[in-house]
Parts: sequence; C-alpha cells; structure tokens
Amino acid sequence: MNFTTHWFIDPDHSNIEFRIRHLVISHISGAFKIFNGKMTTKNDDFETAEITLSIDVYSFDTNNIERDEHIKSKDFLDADQFPEINFSSTSLKKIEGDHYKLTGNITIKSVTREIVLDAVFGGQAKDGFGKMKAGFEISGKLDRKDFGILADDITESGHLIIGEELKIHANIEFDKEED
Repeated sequence: MNFTTHWFIDPDHSNIEFRIRHLVISHISGAFKIFNGKMTTKNDDFETAEITLSIDVYSFDTNNIERDEHIKSKDFLDADQFPEINFSSTSLKKIEGDHYKLTGNITIKSVTREIVLDAVFGGQAKDGFGKMKAGFEISGKLDRKDFGILADDITESGHLIIGEELKIHANIEFDKEED
C-alpha cells in the first residue's frame, strides 16, 4: 500500500545559522529567525522526501542591528525587493548509516542555483504530547557571488572584507501531520 506522509518544520525546535569570514581573521555568524517549510515522503521513506523551505530575509540577525540593516539593504540581500530565500529539494540520498546528501535548488535575489548539502538524520521520536517528530542536521556552503551579492570592498592588505564562502548550518525538526 502506498501512502504519503506530510511533515512540517517546527520553528520552535529548529534553527538556520550561517558564518562568513570577516577581514580574513575571524567569522561573523548569525541566524534567520523566521522560516517555514514542509517535507512530503512516500511510505515514511525519507529517501523519497520532497522538501521545501522559505526563509524571511527580514529575520536576518547577527546580534548587531546596524550591520543587520546594512546586510538587508540593496548592498547585500536587498530584502525590500527580495524578501524571501527559497529552497526546493530534488533528492535526498542515503550515503551511509544516517548520512544523506540533500540536493536542491536555492533561490536568493531571484537567482536559482543547485546546492548539495550534508544531512544527518537524527532519528524519530514522539514528544510529550504524542506528536511524531523527525530531525535532521544539515550543513553546506555557497558562494555569495553566485547570487549577485558582490560586496567586493578590500582591506589595506588586499583581502576581501567579507569572504565569498557562506557556511550554512541548520537543525530542522519536522512534525508529522496527524492522520
């Protein structure tokens, strides 16, 4: 018997974080605070998963209001014109044990690129209310220039002030839709 299962991201038990080099000597890190998404599986088989995610660009937070407003400006993410970052998976392939490769398309500033992420399945469990949950830890990287985020200011020594590689790390907990 074939059946479809619907899962929804639990934002209270999930996070999406990022890191980028600053002045070649350290990193700036932060998070997106508002996002939502879902996963659909066939017969509860995660290798059949179709995952979509929408991130609110205005929820960008590095714990520095002035920097956050600058990053949301036209100089970087241009949140007024492009208020969402979207991801849609094309495959979730088991590599070994609980390790998967999550492949999909990410759209930032109307530019869509394929991205391959590492995903570790944390398992399934019922919470204190009897709701079935499934968890994944996801990590990867992308090049900000691929999405028109140019910010090419350089230091006196000739290094970029902001690195090109953006590291992504997310812990996503899904709630299984009740039958």
